[in-house]
Amino acid sequence: MTSSSVREGEASRIAGPDEGISLEELRLAARNHGMPLEALRYDLTPPGLHYVLVHYDIPYVEPDSYRLTVDGRVGTPLEFDLATLRARPKVELTVTLECAGNGRARLHPRPVSQPWLDEAVGTARWTGTPLVDLLAEAGVLDDAVDVAFTGLDHGTDRGVEQDYQRGLSLGDAVGRDVLVAYEMNGQPLPPQHGAPVRLVVPGWYGMASVKWLRRITVLDHEFTGFQNSTAYRIKHDTDEEGEPVTRIRPRALVVPPGFPDFMTRRRIVDAGPVELFGRAWSGRDTVSAVEVSVDGGRTWGAAVLGAQVGKHAWRAWTFRWSAVRGEAELLVRAVDRHGTQPVEQPWNVQGMANNMAQRVLVTVR
Repeated sequence: MTSSSVREGEASRIAGPDEGISLEELRLAARNHGMPLEALRYDLTPPGLHYVLVHYDIPYVEPDSYRLTVDGRVGTPLEFDLATLRARPKVELTVTLECAGNGRARLHPRPVSQPWLDEAVGTARWTGTPLVDLLAEAGVLDDAVDVAFTGLDHGTDRGVEQDYQRGLSLGDAVGRDVLVAYEMNGQPLPPQHGAPVRLVVPGWYGMASVKWLRRITVLDHEFTGFQNSTAYRIKHDTDEEGEPVTRIRPRALVVPPGFPDFMTRRRIVDAGPVELFGRAWSGRDTVSAVEVSVDGGRTWGAAVLGAQVGKHAWRAWTFRWSAVRGEAELLVRAVDRHGTQPVEQPWNVQGMANNMAQRVLVTVR
């Protein structure tokens, strides 16, 4: 094991050619967790299986003392307790959320951070009140540009002490489907998913959906906080400004077939017909096709697309595989109208928005 400390101001750190996973990365992996891929079979991911990324500590919040403030460039600053939020007109939306760092641990060289493989995803039915209605009630002023969202979680990142904060442009914030949510799959939010109140921004990577939401601030300038300007950027060199991480790129995952070896997770199936099942999603558009390879990417076949769980959620797909005795490598990739999920790695310094195709090794007996 090696140390992975990052100096203040560094955008990220890249592991050395022979550097193993560090103790720091293992601590992150123990605190956070991905969705077991067999849980792709659920239309709605059970909360305990849905992926979790917590930047700092999970705040302890007494529901009776909780308050949400709306302030900044508004005509009437507002404050809401939980009961008042729950009494407002409610909306239910089924949304697939994915961490922007999903797939990072598969990159070479490896950006040092939360070591996700393919499992940082989940789909839930979120219940809440539309953000646009809260902003309308507060009366957004004509000079408003951005909206900043502040969580109750507090810590340091690369030497910068901060509350977790993210910003959206006013245009993105007033989309009708952006929710101030207080329920997940029909139950109050679990602590790890942002209780008592969180933001849900459909179509965007999970960093935009601020958990443990305590303040909504309308700004007359662009938000330049750490999580927007430094942490979630696509950079190919540490010295460049890069582009912001925004909407989820197309991705497909397959439920690994058969049964696994405990240590290696290599799959074992019997020769003959095998029905592959998975999910595909995109935050940019509806997934229009899923392609499957059973020979390591040399040839591809079209999967049969199933129902989409919601307009902001994943859709099912199936593929009939005639498995032949020997070793096989399965790959899947999703297609939307903007393009096809890449097979080769789209590398960047922080390992962000990497939608490289999944690979599953299978022994056919």
